[in-house]
This record gives sequence, C-alpha cells and structure tokens, in this order.
Amino acid sequence: MLRIGLTAGRAVARRLRTSSNRCLVRNFNLNNNNNNRKNVFASSFKAFTTCSISDSNAIATTSNILDAETVTEAYGADAPKYGAVEDSAMSDAYAAIELALDSVVKIFTVASSPNYFLPWQNKSQRETMGSGFVISQRRILTNAHVVADHTFVLVRKHGSPTKYRAEVKAVGHECDLAILVVENEEFWDGMTFLELGDVPFLQEAVAVVGYPQGGDNISVTKGVVSRVEPTQYVHGASQLLAIQIDAAINPGNSGGPAIMGDKVAGVAFQNLSGAENIGYIIPVPVIKHFIAGVEETGDYVGFCSMGMSCQPTENAQLREHFQMRPGLTGVLVSKINPLSDAYKVLKKDDIVLSFDGVPIANDGTVPFRNRERITFDHLVSMKKPDETAQVRVMRNGEEHEFSVTLRPLQPLVPVHQFDKLPSYFIFAGFVFIPLTQPYLHEYGEDWYNTSPRRLCERALRELPKKAGEQLVILSQILMDDINAGYERLAELQVKKVNGVEVENLKHLRQLVEDCSIESVRFDLDDERVIALNYDAAKVATSRILKRHRIPYAMSTDLIDEQNVPQIELACSS
Repeated sequence: MLRIGLTAGRAVARRLRTSSNRCLVRNFNLNNNNNNRKNVFASSFKAFTTCSISDSNAIATTSNILDAETVTEAYGADAPKYGAVEDSAMSDAYAAIELALDSVVKIFTVASSPNYFLPWQNKSQRETMGSGFVISQRRILTNAHVVADHTFVLVRKHGSPTKYRAEVKAVGHECDLAILVVENEEFWDGMTFLELGDVPFLQEAVAVVGYPQGGDNISVTKGVVSRVEPTQYVHGASQLLAIQIDAAINPGNSGGPAIMGDKVAGVAFQNLSGAENIGYIIPVPVIKHFIAGVEETGDYVGFCSMGMSCQPTENAQLREHFQMRPGLTGVLVSKINPLSDAYKVLKKDDIVLSFDGVPIANDGTVPFRNRERITFDHLVSMKKPDETAQVRVMRNGEEHEFSVTLRPLQPLVPVHQFDKLPSYFIFAGFVFIPLTQPYLHEYGEDWYNTSPRRLCERALRELPKKAGEQLVILSQILMDDINAGYERLAELQVKKVNGVEVENLKHLRQLVEDCSIESVRFDLDDERVIALNYDAAKVATSRILKRHRIPYAMSTDLIDEQNVPQIELACSS
C-alpha cells in the first residue's frame, strides 16, 4: 500500500531506548502492507539516529575513519591539495578536511524530555553530542534530533577550547534538520561557510565529516553512494528522499556534512543497525526545501502531502475491473484524509494517472534521473505549502484533470511531540490527555503489543474528521474518596461530557468548567460512565493536586487569560 502523506495510517513503530553503544534507537518498518499489522511490526528493522550521548567509555568503530591531525601529519605542511596524491580516496578525504576545518563544529546539547505518564513534569536531563556545519548568513545546520527537547546548546569550532552558546532558530522534525545561530562575534572569526551541491549519482565518492564518539578531534569517513530513494526518517517518522552510502556513520556524526568535491551533498543523520557500513544522509533537495521555508516565513513550514493512501495496480484483472485501457498506468485511491484539498475533488476508486504531467507507473513510481525510479510522493513532498498540482485521474472509465492545493497535514494522533510540553487536564483526580504516539511509547520498546490495543489501533489507523480534533483519553486516576470505584476505567477514550461530544482536550476542559448542573457526567468507551457531584469534585481537585505536588490542574496551553483565577494551585489552601 502506497502512502502519499497519510501518516495516520502508516505502520511506523518508533521506540526509544539506550543501546549498548549509548545511541538513541527507534524501530521502524518500511513494509507497505497495512492488512497485517502484527507481521509488519515483527519484520521491522532498527536504525540509529547518530547523535552521541555523553559517555567517556564509548568506543567508536575506526575503520575507514581518517583523523584530520593524522592526515596533516602524514603529508606535512606542504601537503598536496587536489589530484596530487596517488591514493584518490586519501586525496578526497584530505580535500574534505581542508573544507571542513573552518566549517564543521561540535554541538553539545542538554535536553530534557517530557514524561507522558506524568505530563506535569519532565524526565531527568541528559547530555548529547552531535555535529553541524556553517552555511550562508552565519547559520549552523545540524540534525533536529541533535537538539530535540533541548534546554541548553553549546557549539565548539575545530581547534578551539571555547564553547559558545547557541540558539535554535528553526527546527523541522519531519526532515530531521535544524538551524542554530551564535550571537558571539568571536565565534565567527575565521569561520567559512559550505555551499550546497547536487544529488550525487550512484558510486560517486563522498566524505562524511563530523565528531563521532571515540575521540574529540574532527574525523572523516569515506564512502560511495549506494542508493537514492525515499526512506523512512527515524526521528520524524516521515518518508522523504534520502541517500544511502557505504561510509560508517557513528554516534556523534549526526548533523555533519557529506562532502563531494568542494560542496555539500547531504547531512549525515542515521544508520542501519545490524549491518556494516550502511549510513544515510539527507540530500540537498530536502535541505533546500527546509531552508527556503525558514527564509520565507521565519519558521519551519513542513512538507506537503496529498493526504491519500493508494494501492498499486500491477494486477491485470484489477486494471481491467477499473476500465484502464492498455498503455494507461496509475495507482488506485483507497483512502483520503478529509482535511486535505484532494478530499474535495478526488474520490475513492479513482485511478491517479499522472502528477504535474509526470506519468505514474502501476507500482506508484515515477522516473528519476538516469534509469532510476522513485515513488511519486517525492514529487508531492517537494512542493511548497499552498502550491497547486495538476492531477490526472480516471474515474468510471473517463479521464479527468483536477487542480489540487497541497499543504502539510497533521494526523489525528501526533507521531511526535518534540520541543513542546504535553497537554493535560486534571479534574477530581482524573487525568485527561490527548492521545499521542509518544504516550504509547512510554509502554516500552514493544509498545505496539504492550500498550492498550484499542488506543494503538486508533493511533495508527484513524483519520481526523475536522480541524483541531483530538482523541481525548482518561490516562490515569489519582486515587481519592471522590473517584474510588472508578480506578478500572483508565486508558479509555472520553466520548462525551454531559451529553456533548468532545472535540479536543480544550473543549473538554471548557465543558467541565461551564457545568451548571449538580453533577457532571463523562461517557467513555465501552459504554462506561463516570458521574460526579460537581461542587465536591472541584474541592477534591485542589486536595488531590496538593497531595501529589502538582502545580496546576491543567497544562499552560489550555489556560485562557479569562480563566486564570480558576486554575487550582497545589500550594493554595
């Protein structure tokens, strides 16, 4: 099943743990069959996001890594520049080092992730390290996962003992890219920026430069391009164009440039565990899309989506059933996001024949460069928000052409929640939250099997029906006399409050606070009901907050200025 930006239906298992080499790991799969979810997850494979968690005992693989000082020492002060070295690989590595010495920096991040089981507090802070490099206009480009959930960021340039404070200007978690800025003028003395190049061809040589674990000096990993195609981005759980290389990308390399010639061919960001020397870099088209959005709007704008799920039409009987004439190729529309513009013009069982004039094959691919093919959702993702595309479809045996406006779409259940605090609302000890995948990830590595089955299936399958919609759940119950007997109703979705359907968490809070009758009723999944005396529940809320040392009854994003006096403080009497 092809997914054209339909993240809510994507079988993506993202699990966070500390591995033996102290790197962040998330499991994910690229199996497009949505019919057997259990088998999909069983066949998932692991990839490492390659930032390094601080560990003085960590040891990096050193094969194919050339240290800058070693190369300089070997060649001396009169080291040759280009083409004068007999070993071309060594020459490429030396050229990359020459470019990188005044451009690549080491990044030190202090981060603290939210606790989704206790959304009013954070987990313990952790220190991570990564790489970055200077681009035009005094900006530093790195990976989003290097600075995700950051509280403090420092950068250090090559040959300097000083660390400088950096601020995160923009971050795009879907594309795993971030831009940092350093205000201190001293940092920029002697620094040069790297230029972005083009997408390399297969077997072209690249050199990945960065600060992997196992040492403190800059290092270079040499390799060649093995594959160019849309790939699962582990950090953002998105599928965008990526370049596979056979260079070793180790923890700490994240955010470092992959240099080809005298320009940047991509940004190192993840590798494949269980395999030798399979690394991935973010290609220049994705980088330019991210930077252009930041320059035009001042912030990250996202990647566009058509919001639909498509099925290949490789079976001859299937094509005949949908009246596809010989010579016509395309994919079958099986599901459309109601919030997308495509929902207004396309229909289920349409055959999408072409996108912006580019024919789509029966397997959903389009031509790419010299005899290569990639899925057509790459063409969609490279569009700017609110741009239009011409989509040619076959419907009931007749061909039609429609203009579809493209924009980034958010799933009903968010796949990630980096750099923001979780939302919550506490009333009478009942903790209400919007369902998110990070909440499900708190159930452990095997969260797909250990988290509540119904919630997990809804997180992966359901689509939003209107803007701003959330699945609100009762995550836990802070025990008190007021809620005794209801303790088995946790982990159920909240459907209604006093007979009114709940749209999102903020709406639930408003319905509770606006209650004007003696009791408040919550209707949950499985036809379960919670009924409370409203005045007694309000008194109990203050008591429960104080007992559990919770400062506020709700997260800051739910607080309206008009409602500030109503917020219960744990320390208040």
